Amino acid sequence: MYLIDITIKTDAIPAEQREALLAGHRAWFGKYFEQGHFLLIGPYLDRHAAGVIIAQTDSRAELDAILAEDVYWADKLAVYQVIEFQANLIAKSLPEWAGK
Repeated sequence: MYLIDITIKTDAIPAEQREALLAGHRAWFGKYFEQGHFLLIGPYLDRHAAGVIIAQTDSRAELDAILAEDVYWADKLAVYQVIEFQANLIAKSLPEWAGK
């Protein structure tokens, strides 16, 4: 599993492109959530234009290919920090925390 910390470089994005890029970013993570690769997605509440994804893929190469599809990736408009981890314990109540 992977913890992905994403911080968008809003100062590098022209104001007229921000909404379209954010819509593309949301479509990207929605696609991989629906496919089951992204298990948890959400914005940080204490950091502007940043969020976290918990992901599962068969390999780091597969994850890298998925990340490369994000609209912010090609032009380096976001910083992606990827940390691989092993989930040994998963709370059964996890779904109850959605949106909180």
